[in-house]
Amino acid sequence: MKSAELLLDAFGRIQEAVHEAVEGLSDDALAERIDPDANSIAWLVWHLTRIQDDHVADAFGTEQVWTSDGWSGRFGLPFPENATGFGHSGKQVAAVRAPAGLLLGYYDAVHARTLDHVGALTDADLDRVVDTRWTPHVTLGVRLISVIAEDNQHAGQAAYVRGVVERA
Repeated sequence: MKSAELLLDAFGRIQEAVHEAVEGLSDDALAERIDPDANSIAWLVWHLTRIQDDHVADAFGTEQVWTSDGWSGRFGLPFPENATGFGHSGKQVAAVRAPAGLLLGYYDAVHARTLDHVGALTDADLDRVVDTRWTPHVTLGVRLISVIAEDNQHAGQAAYVRGVVERA
């Protein structure tokens, strides 16, 4: 198995987890927070998608799906267009309300773009430095693993919140 195939599999598993966390839920269930400081499913999925979109676009030198395909306007959130959710307050988390179709539409568009980029990678590509702000510098391989780790964590949190919401 080649590195690209492993990465494609990992991103595919995230897509499955995101769909399982979101599908069939009402707008209210997606926006529910299990306590005043908790993240909602809608915010978690929006955030993990924004991170994937932002980081993958940056690593490959392309425009984000958020802006290039008009998702920012469709969501109509009260944040700067480049917001990804890092450092959001409870009030900002509460502002992310979106129906399942919108959340999954944006996620699937980012997922498709990610697969386009990742599917063409060679093992040597993974050593390319994509971020010099860190020591050591961040390679493409490390950046992609970072995105996978973050997305998996937030998809798992969304699944947990879904379980709590459905049992309430």
